[in-house]
Amino acid sequence: MRKTVFIFLSAVVTFAQGQTYPAKPIRLIVPFAPGGSSEFVARTVSAEMAKGLSQNFVVENKPGGGGNIAMGEVARAEPDGYTLIIGHIGTLAANPFMGQELPYDANRDFVPISLLVKVVTLYVVHADVPVKDLKGLIELARREPGKLNYGSAGNASAGHLAMEYLKLATGGIDLQHVPYKGTGPMVIDLVAGRTQVGVAGTPPLLQHVKAGKLRAVAVGTPGRLAVLPSVRSVAEQGYPGFETSQWYGLIGPARLPDSVIKRLSGEAAKAVRSKAVLDRLATESAIPVGSTPQEFAQFIAKEQARWKEVIQKAHIKAD
Repeated sequence: MRKTVFIFLSAVVTFAQGQTYPAKPIRLIVPFAPGGSSEFVARTVSAEMAKGLSQNFVVENKPGGGGNIAMGEVARAEPDGYTLIIGHIGTLAANPFMGQELPYDANRDFVPISLLVKVVTLYVVHADVPVKDLKGLIELARREPGKLNYGSAGNASAGHLAMEYLKLATGGIDLQHVPYKGTGPMVIDLVAGRTQVGVAGTPPLLQHVKAGKLRAVAVGTPGRLAVLPSVRSVAEQGYPGFETSQWYGLIGPARLPDSVIKRLSGEAAKAVRSKAVLDRLATESAIPVGSTPQEFAQFIAKEQARWKEVIQKAHIKAD
């Protein structure tokens, strides 16, 4: 399924040879199905970047292969600044360690532009599951090993990694993984009660928690969320040091001109700090970042080290 949105942008960057950038529409690819946190971030930030650039921006959902299909396409794209992609924890920090042959090299084929947003990881259960907090979920899982199913946006997705990380931290509770082709379909089945447990970023889950269809049992950040003040963090519930979040950044093909990288990074940083974006992110408890390319590169390296260890210990393999 492909979903395309046109957003008007405004500003000018100049190539060394004198060509102005952007001189034609720019594609921003979201490598997952509609309805997830990656699409929320792409739409929210690019809408504000529209005030700093002067060209149409095409936001395109292109799911498949845990993000690998879209990443491979962008890796092969011309490094001219007209094809960009939302990079995230799965495609940049997990997939490279899954023992699969990828159509891209996460470090060689892309250039970091800016870490845009971190999205709080929320652990939830269906309203009919008789637990109120993480302790209750762990006790139920130990009483009935293998009977609870948890959904994620796909194998090696951020949600999959977050739950496997939790399973390791809690001593190996037995929950069965049900991978979906995106967060949207995962949430549909969870709300319908076809799965019992879910983990994802806050944007696709909060409305259902507030409506009473899902119950939040823990958050992945060290502190609590202002919108869910009674929901304790995993760390607060007996696992000090535990921390996980989803994150989304802007990246492009390797060899992207420095002038383009600098301009896009600057516009992205301005966008995530604007009142319009801050207000929108606050409604979803998302955390604005807006880093430099160098800071984003350092962040990716740290995340790769963290999730490589989780993947190896949890024996996570590609489909």
